[in-house]
Amino acid sequence: MATSSKRLTSLDFFRGLTMMFMVLVNNPGSWNYVFGPLEHSEWNGCTPTDLVFPFFLYIVGVAMAFSFARRLQESTGRWFLYWKIIRRTLILILLGFFLGLYGRKFNFHIVRIPGVLQRIGLCYFFASMIVLHFKKKGQIIWSVGLLLGYWGLMVLVPFPGKGTNPWTLGSNFAQYVDNLLLKGHMWTPDFDPEGLISTIPAIVTTLLGYFTGVWLRSKKEPLEKTNRMFITANILLIFAIIWAHWMPINKQLWTSSYVLYTGGFAIDFLAISYWLIDVKGIRWFTPPFLVYGSNSILAYVGSQFIAATMFLWKVPLRDGTRISLQGYIFSNVFQPVFGNWYGSLMFAITYVLLWLGILTIFYKKRIFIKI
Repeated sequence: MATSSKRLTSLDFFRGLTMMFMVLVNNPGSWNYVFGPLEHSEWNGCTPTDLVFPFFLYIVGVAMAFSFARRLQESTGRWFLYWKIIRRTLILILLGFFLGLYGRKFNFHIVRIPGVLQRIGLCYFFASMIVLHFKKKGQIIWSVGLLLGYWGLMVLVPFPGKGTNPWTLGSNFAQYVDNLLLKGHMWTPDFDPEGLISTIPAIVTTLLGYFTGVWLRSKKEPLEKTNRMFITANILLIFAIIWAHWMPINKQLWTSSYVLYTGGFAIDFLAISYWLIDVKGIRWFTPPFLVYGSNSILAYVGSQFIAATMFLWKVPLRDGTRISLQGYIFSNVFQPVFGNWYGSLMFAITYVLLWLGILTIFYKKRIFIKI
């Protein structure tokens, strides 16, 4: 039976599963052959792939509840915790910026400034400040305020080119601000899904994880913990579906309804994992995911770096043209054996297994990259 002081194996499992799926969806053999569930929604809606990033932010929040409680009990106290928060935030942002710079051949003129690790760093920092400076009531007020405030910015603030629908590509406030401040340094010439304004509601995704972590640390009985998580999760899902009539569920804009929707699924999934793994002790299926979860930063940064290298490394063909190393491996190994669609999927699965092997070596040697 799990206690408030015991490490949650279910959280490590959840982190590992999320990271494994992230590596899978980020590395198909060809972007021309990707099955629907492994792609992001084109705009409104939510596929399984659209759950990956918010799940990871949610996990960051859950882990915060445990690490902050431990740090605040240590003799170094609150000021050392501030230093750890600032240090971790800067490392995440700089790592993300390096990956973006490497992927664009160190061309500062076109380097992408926002990114996945940058958003994780910002959400971690601002969620940490809210947690450390406000009690539970204040944290909830901040969460509600950020979600409603983001809705207000998107709906009520006038700007040049604003259309009748504030949730469309090309006429939304988040995109307008990003173009003012980040023009030429985004995912596409005029839009970035990890932009500045859309990071505001993403902070709440992290706070939802923190609230869950606080609840799991409590001295309540495991059954009560699990039941309350299920109830909360499904209330969030209901609110999300209702709110979606006015504010669509949209990963690209990280809408407030998307926060509630993905948060509900995250809590549901962690509740199931917690009950099976930490309470019932059913762990036979967990080892591969624990390997990924124990070195999640290495898994993400390493897999992204090698993937970018395979894309940048050009292989000459007999006709004089050049193709990326990734494209060469796909077209000469996986495509002939499995065909277009399943070959692309098998490339991604093989890449996941390759990193499982690498991470297993680190795991067995007890080498864990932490920041």
